[in-house]
Amino acid sequence: MNLFQRTLFVAALLLGNSGLVTHAQEERPGVTAPQVSLPYAEQKYRGNVGTTYLNSDPAQFPKQVAAPKDAPNVLVVLLDDVGFGQFSVSGGGVPAPKMEELAKQGYLFTRFHTTAVCTSTRAALLTGRNHHIAGSGNITEVATGYDGYTGIIPKDTATFAEIMRLNGYITSWIGKNHNTPTYETSEMGPFDHWPNSLGFDYFYGFMAGDTNQMRPWLYENQTPVGQKTDDDYYLSVDLADKSIEWLQQSEAIQPDKPWMMYLAPAATHSPHQAPRELIEKHKGRFDGGWDQYRQETFARQKEMGVIPENAQLTERHDNLPAWDSLNANEKKLAARMMEAFAAYGEHVDQQVGRVLDYVKTLPDADNTLVVYIIGDNGSSSEGGIPGTLNENAFFNGVQMQTEDMMPFIDEIGTSKHFNHFPAPWAHAMDTPFQWVKQVASHLGGTRNAMIVSWPKKFDQGGEVRTQFTHVIDVAATILDAVGIEEPRSVNGTPQKPIEGRSFLSVLEDADAEEIRTSQYFEMFVNRGIYKDGWWAGSRSFDPWNPIRNEFDPLKAEWELYNLDEDFSQANNLADKHPEKLDELVKLWWATAAKEQVLPLDWRGSERFSSELMGKPNLAAGRSEYVYPVPLVGLPEASAPDLKNKSFSISAKVTIDDTANGMIFTQGGNTGGWAFYLLNGKLVATHNYLDIARYTATSDDVVAAGEHELKMEFTYEGGKGEVGKGGTTTLFVDGNQVGTGKVEKTTPMKYSLSENQDIGTDTGTPVTYDYKPPFDFEGDLDEVVVKTE
Repeated sequence: MNLFQRTLFVAALLLGNSGLVTHAQEERPGVTAPQVSLPYAEQKYRGNVGTTYLNSDPAQFPKQVAAPKDAPNVLVVLLDDVGFGQFSVSGGGVPAPKMEELAKQGYLFTRFHTTAVCTSTRAALLTGRNHHIAGSGNITEVATGYDGYTGIIPKDTATFAEIMRLNGYITSWIGKNHNTPTYETSEMGPFDHWPNSLGFDYFYGFMAGDTNQMRPWLYENQTPVGQKTDDDYYLSVDLADKSIEWLQQSEAIQPDKPWMMYLAPAATHSPHQAPRELIEKHKGRFDGGWDQYRQETFARQKEMGVIPENAQLTERHDNLPAWDSLNANEKKLAARMMEAFAAYGEHVDQQVGRVLDYVKTLPDADNTLVVYIIGDNGSSSEGGIPGTLNENAFFNGVQMQTEDMMPFIDEIGTSKHFNHFPAPWAHAMDTPFQWVKQVASHLGGTRNAMIVSWPKKFDQGGEVRTQFTHVIDVAATILDAVGIEEPRSVNGTPQKPIEGRSFLSVLEDADAEEIRTSQYFEMFVNRGIYKDGWWAGSRSFDPWNPIRNEFDPLKAEWELYNLDEDFSQANNLADKHPEKLDELVKLWWATAAKEQVLPLDWRGSERFSSELMGKPNLAAGRSEYVYPVPLVGLPEASAPDLKNKSFSISAKVTIDDTANGMIFTQGGNTGGWAFYLLNGKLVATHNYLDIARYTATSDDVVAAGEHELKMEFTYEGGKGEVGKGGTTTLFVDGNQVGTGKVEKTTPMKYSLSENQDIGTDTGTPVTYDYKPPFDFEGDLDEVVVKTE
């Protein structure tokens, strides 16, 4: 050993494991072993290092973390706004042959539960924690500042996708993302709460609670894809195409690496849109009405063994009308809306079926765990009693009437309307249960069917499982199936324990013991608690009424059901077992305090107003907004709030004669404003919830040349008054050129998924005087928005 080598040796002894020559002999699994902290420590070179590569051990590159041996691929499918008695797989009237096919291969769970709304169920699914612990006590649009209701998935509740990704999986999320705060969904981020930061290597989909099925605004990872404009475009088809494409790429590039896909179609959430030929296929099928549908579905469910023989069909509540009480127009409209809805459901079954069929062609198809959750809550009644052409009207506390909708009956199911069927149809979709989406106090809001298939492990397909399970159990089950231990720390943040429990034992044995004996529920102060076969529930408001008046949860009535003997909650036993009811009510309050459910908040449509609720907004704190260049795709929650106030929009332009094109728009066919040139004339239109449109047009065309074009809206409501009217005034170069009266304005929300655009319209049109994209013809140098 020469002098230099001796010097290095002595230095190594003095430095120990931190020296230049030797390195920590840390374990880095080629196959994942139990790991309390993720990610795994970076692998360091273990060989001896000499003075040059010639007298050093051979170099070794760090190995990638490998998933456990024989770990399955995982496909999680989550549909939207689905009732237990909706699809044919559970006895419903909407055809679902692909679901039926999967159920014959796997297991149909008939006592699986969700949280009663979408954001909350999705957060619980992803994290394995109850929805309030996951910061998602309600949908993101009505979030508040309390820990259980921020609409933000906390870092101490890491998703199962992140745990799997850090253990050697490749992961994707395709479809609906309703788990990012509304004020963080612009292309400027921040991106901490986007899918790519929640454990998903790839994302393709939309960042909202719902979207137009034919004209969605989509993102790929964090990059806007823009709006689809092909006449034959449907979102469900696109999502299936992307799913198959991603699986093909995964198989071609990394065939030995297991994958996890979370596929979340928009269906069957409003708007109920589908190809015309599918809608026509269902023509006349629902003319018998919702009462007949419930009877027929109930009979099929018993025949199929989906519900027990002693199950009872719950009564239709008095505040839902009987089908026979409707007049001819009401029946005609309601039947047509159900035809569109059935077509929509059948269409998504076809498209998810294409993905399932492709998975069957893969070499490791048998080693693919499929978890198909048929709905994130019960069927939605948010169309109100008569239904609506615009679900967003409901969120603004406005109900359309049959006479408003009949002139547009032939447009139902097209891109022109955000249609939603009548509330009694939602009740029928939830056969045999009481109530619907939002109502967490009853099974109609919280019980969804689920299909699980894993042929390599469980090959006794076509069976029913009746154990009580909850959406928080899915994450635990997937990690158990994969062979990954629950970590105590992820990305430097200590973790709250996963509250779900694996139900692999239930797949193994139809008679396995219950894995979940207790579970709480809460949504809009609809409260429920399950314990050892008993269920106590307290309902707050009719879910189809967005106007929520004063309410005292301490005085609200509770009901009691024995689910072991009463599958459908048909017999309220509160009077017969007051001690049991008292026990469960006390358990609910104790659990609510532990799970961040408090404080209770029953407010309705006003919670959709960012301004009234004080939500963060990228545009907050300013009264002037200068846009020097055209800008598209800015979400409403990140744009200037134009509701319930006076404002002006001005633009510096250079145009030719009879110019056309959009200057500024916020919203779309569900509500909003548009300021544009049409055949040379200056126009401003307010869309009041697809019920009325109020337009001001200049008296003359605007001459060719350079101009300053301006619209002013003067709001006539006082401070705190919402939805009032006003006057629109148009100016060219400071001269008044037109005016128009606006009788009413949209008070809370223009849309859940439309954007603000300048120089074009990337969404649906505010008015059908023009057709998007309606690019501005000429130079648009600067647009300035001022609010009061």
